[in-house]
Amino acid sequence: MVSMKDISIACGVSIATVSKALNDHDDIGRETKERIRQKAKEMGYFPNSAAKALKTNRTHNLGVLFVDESNNGLTHDYFAKVLDSFKKKADESGYDITFINAYNSNGLSYLEHCRYRGFDGVIVACINFHAPEVLELIESDIPLITIDHLFNSRCAVISDNAKGMSDLVRYIHSMGHTKIAYIRGDDSAVTRNREVAFYRTCAELGIEVPEQYVRSAKYRNTEYTYKETEFLLDLEDPPTCILYPDDFASFGGLNAINQRGLKIPDDISVAGYDGISIASHIEPTLTTIRQDAETVGRVAAEKLISLIEEPKTAMIEQIIVEGILEPGRSVARLS
Repeated sequence: MVSMKDISIACGVSIATVSKALNDHDDIGRETKERIRQKAKEMGYFPNSAAKALKTNRTHNLGVLFVDESNNGLTHDYFAKVLDSFKKKADESGYDITFINAYNSNGLSYLEHCRYRGFDGVIVACINFHAPEVLELIESDIPLITIDHLFNSRCAVISDNAKGMSDLVRYIHSMGHTKIAYIRGDDSAVTRNREVAFYRTCAELGIEVPEQYVRSAKYRNTEYTYKETEFLLDLEDPPTCILYPDDFASFGGLNAINQRGLKIPDDISVAGYDGISIASHIEPTLTTIRQDAETVGRVAAEKLISLIEEPKTAMIEQIIVEGILEPGRSVARLS
């Protein structure tokens, strides 16, 4: 195994200078620093993580808690992009990530698992935030960031679901629609924010929403949205546009519409939410709100690392990231 002493001999400098170069200190010249780092790379030097942890009192390991009732945390398109962006920023900053196992064989709680692993910080998303084990972790002293859920005592990075839904409804209304149905997702802070924004925007636009126009379905569940779409199409006064809980779930609605011989958007308009890649490749392209998952993940990593490395100056704050309206071609303009 290559040591700093080996590198110091190869470069003709002291071990202290090698240490400063590898730890990015400012009191050595840039050329010297780059030369030492390049030589360390050529020689295959890797720092001992255990020794580094003892010296810095950090493991440079971040815990990731991504679980939900449908086990969609890691396959959900939006959260997968959030996690990928989070991981890239963590890597750039010298941190590894480890998933927190909800079903570990040792019977540890989330908090116990975090302490056992010695995580410097934790990101929590796509989970039941009201579960006792989650609240125990939230109330601990471990630096922590939540995604799309707000606790007064914790930093959060939140996709602007209220504005996203408002923008979507206003666009659909601008296309001449006043009979708009909404199939909401599972009950959560995200769902509640979207639903309130839906009703509030409709009220501001003078749109009446019949009770039967608002239905419920699980996120990313095409079977539920298929059935709810059939219900809406069978109404005596059906909507002219249906909003779905997410882009993936909308495919169940599209199947129900197509199997009735109806055409989108000629006979009925539809819109999704999330902006997953496939939504822009189907025909007609899906009208949706593209959530800025890359920014959400990157900002979450930056903020969590700030909480770890600069605890005295890092503020507890809620960072809101806006989405972008993707008009698509699935909403017709009514005369």
